[in-house]
Amino acid sequence: MAEKSILKEINDAHIAMELISFGARMQVLESETSLSRRRLLRLYKEMKGCSPPKGLLPFSPDWFMTWEQNVHASMFYNIFLFLHKTRPGRNIEHILVAYKLYLEQCINHATEKPLLGITRAWTLIRFTECGMIDHIRCCHCGGIFIVTASHLCDKQFVCRLCCIPSRAVKKLVW
Repeated sequence: MAEKSILKEINDAHIAMELISFGARMQVLESETSLSRRRLLRLYKEMKGCSPPKGLLPFSPDWFMTWEQNVHASMFYNIFLFLHKTRPGRNIEHILVAYKLYLEQCINHATEKPLLGITRAWTLIRFTECGMIDHIRCCHCGGIFIVTASHLCDKQFVCRLCCIPSRAVKKLVW
């Protein structure tokens, strides 16, 4: 029987605790840690005081393409890319740090819920790894935004911030 590393188990428990504190689904916890489902359930119940939510994970890249979600997802993805290129470590560690930085930039913790949840952020990285989503530079502002494969051939891509849809103007507060 192979010996389990105590340090790896502690690290996995720490990652699971951080993911749970952000509201990650069980599927994320199971994919990113080597802890058993039973231990993850116990940890979740101990931290949250209830059972984890049930249901399917997001399965379509379309959610990330609407204007506001695209801006938030692109901000998170750019932070993740920077961390991935400049720091050693596992993807999940980069996701957690990038998510914390994303939250610092876009929400008031006392009054707002983040538009991009940790499970969707994790899903975004999975979608980019399998080629369902990629990134492209806006020809107006030079920012990098996430897009589906159909937009990659667009040489004159204009992001959602440079060309805000008319329905979005009502939502913006200047």
